[in-house]
Amino acid sequence: MTFDIIEMSDDELKRLSNVQMQLLRTAQKKKNELYHKMEKDIALYKKLVLTNNFIDSSIGLQKETEIRLEYEYQVDILREQLQYSLEINDPYPNEDEDQELVGYVVDYSLPYIDRYAIVKEYYLSILDPAERMNLYAKDDVARRY
Repeated sequence: MTFDIIEMSDDELKRLSNVQMQLLRTAQKKKNELYHKMEKDIALYKKLVLTNNFIDSSIGLQKETEIRLEYEYQVDILREQLQYSLEINDPYPNEDEDQELVGYVVDYSLPYIDRYAIVKEYYLSILDPAERMNLYAKDDVARRY
């Protein structure tokens, strides 16, 4: 995936935690969806202008400019939210504790239900029930999370 929502070097990308990388991917996906919607809206409006004999009118150009400005506005909001989330996001709230890396994304900004679903999916993906219970018993992060 190409990340163009914010400028980051390859070294900066490598230093991102799993949570920060997930935030970046989600923001980039939303930006791509916004871009696709913008292109679709512009194409639709151009067809409407052509079919309603407004070819020589400036209405089409004005509407295209309006759609592009709205896209840029929405991307700026996404970019600002992403930069804020990347700055404040720490996967472990207590840095003093020596915690193991876990096999799922730890993001305390998610609602409880989403965090529960992430942990549940991770442990249900382990086929051996004895191993699953053994890993869960040792996982302090999952119990607090």
